Amino acid sequence: MNLARTLPAARARRIRWPSATPYLLVGPAFLLLVVFGALPIVVAAGVSLTNLDIAGLGDPSKVRLVGLDNYVTLFQDPDFWASLASTAFLVLIGVPSIVGLSLLAALGLDHADNRFFRALRVFYFLPAITAIVAISLIWGYLYNSEFGLLNYLLGLVGLGPVPWLSDPFVARLSVAVVAVWRAVGLNTIIFLAALQGIPVEYREAAAIDGASAWRTTRSIVVPLLRFAILFVSITTLISWMQFFDEPFVLQKWPANATTSVSLYIYFQGFRFNEFGFASAASLVLFAIILVVTAAQLRVRRLADAA
Repeated sequence: MNLARTLPAARARRIRWPSATPYLLVGPAFLLLVVFGALPIVVAAGVSLTNLDIAGLGDPSKVRLVGLDNYVTLFQDPDFWASLASTAFLVLIGVPSIVGLSLLAALGLDHADNRFFRALRVFYFLPAITAIVAISLIWGYLYNSEFGLLNYLLGLVGLGPVPWLSDPFVARLSVAVVAVWRAVGLNTIIFLAALQGIPVEYREAAAIDGASAWRTTRSIVVPLLRFAILFVSITTLISWMQFFDEPFVLQKWPANATTSVSLYIYFQGFRFNEFGFASAASLVLFAIILVVTAAQLRVRRLADAA
């Protein structure tokens, strides 16, 4: 028998073509991503080049191409820049607050394994599963300048009432507090899951070497959480760049003080019926989120490589 000929033939028979099973499993998720993710972006890009409004939905003959006119008008609109500034203000306050408070809460709940702390974990998570309308209405009563609980408590210590919902700057801080309170619970659970994935041997070795709890947390635990911190930072940043729920429910706050870009887009599309203009604004917001997220990932890669 000629082994030189039989061995290549045997290897050829052992070649296995890629299985279709992984593609079948990923297929539905990929289809949903295309239909509800990529396709709306393409449609919005096309609509942004038209003057589509309510009349155009019923009579396509009234729809005409306007080119980049919607984008030119958008960048000349002071209300758009005001909404962008409001969104940036909320992002600068909200994102670091959520990441920091969630991490601190997770570190505090990590080693606790009695009934009280297990119940406390559920308590932290409750705002994430509570209806946003109920949350906003409750906080609206707390912020009420006439009979709100917060001003009542301030009055007990001799402090004057705070215009929680009437002063533009204070209103921005008020909406940020509500949104931070709502988002901390979910991100705390994410950090807790990441903490439970850290091997116990690392902390035991640090304890044997005489490291304090603070030194162990700072030098071992937090560096091992860098991917969880990156994930929470990116998802929180994207969510706050699309900030909508709280200011939409409490629309009695000062005009433009808490009007985010998403709320501005909603008003243009569904209050003024300018769908082409609203689509242009949504594409600009998408581009801003894409650039900011890419920059954040780039900084993270440079930090890891350093």
